[in-house]
Amino acid sequence: MSEAPTEATKFQVKGLKAGFGSNEVLHGIDMDVPDRGVTAIIGPSGCGKSTLIRCLNRMHEQVPSAYADGNVFLDGVDVYGSGVDPVLLRRRVGMVFQKPNPFPSMSIRDNVLAGLKLTGRLDKGKADEIVERALTQAALWDEVKDRLDDRGIGLSGGQQQRLCIARSMAVEPDVILMDEPCSALDPIATARIEDLIHQLKENYTIVIVTHNMQQAARASDQTAFLLMGELVEMSPTSQLFTSPTDKRTEDYITGKFG
Repeated sequence: MSEAPTEATKFQVKGLKAGFGSNEVLHGIDMDVPDRGVTAIIGPSGCGKSTLIRCLNRMHEQVPSAYADGNVFLDGVDVYGSGVDPVLLRRRVGMVFQKPNPFPSMSIRDNVLAGLKLTGRLDKGKADEIVERALTQAALWDEVKDRLDDRGIGLSGGQQQRLCIARSMAVEPDVILMDEPCSALDPIATARIEDLIHQLKENYTIVIVTHNMQQAARASDQTAFLLMGELVEMSPTSQLFTSPTDKRTEDYITGKFG
């Protein structure tokens, strides 16, 4: 199934219901994610934020008992269609997780190239070029260029997260999903990641889940507010934080609950 993509729209989510067994987590989500730029997803713990972004690249279905119904169109093609290969989809839609997860036994260099090796797409003659490009895009090259053979696990937490971003960049995705990418980092490392997000949004579609409303306000172009598995509202970030249309959004951003 396909849908004519709206101009400048990367994802169209229609009637998405998802959960685990008898527990429905998402209750019919409809949302459009624009091409390029940063979309933040905020909401209290347990509201379905992580489930939603994991449905965008079909990582949700890897959990036992998980299910998803509805449509998620990427450039007009339903990612849940019968002809879609989830492995190829995840190459186009990369994921950066809450806790930095470099492969512990691999060098910095091999961590960057891991995705290309796993999919059999590594041109060994271009490996050095790919490593430098990805690490430069992740604002890490200058810090590690003289120790590419060191293990990635030996880097600081913030560097490890940027290494994971470089690993995603190496396969040349269209979209980067980030699930609480700064929650395990100190303020300085968080600022580096936010600066990086700002740079990357010129060329990539980024969707970031964050519990930190100040981070959403700083880093995103538009924000979606989820509550108990429902999309309450979605609008340009400055508008949502200054003049939300739903009282539940106002109550959340002013700290009355959450």
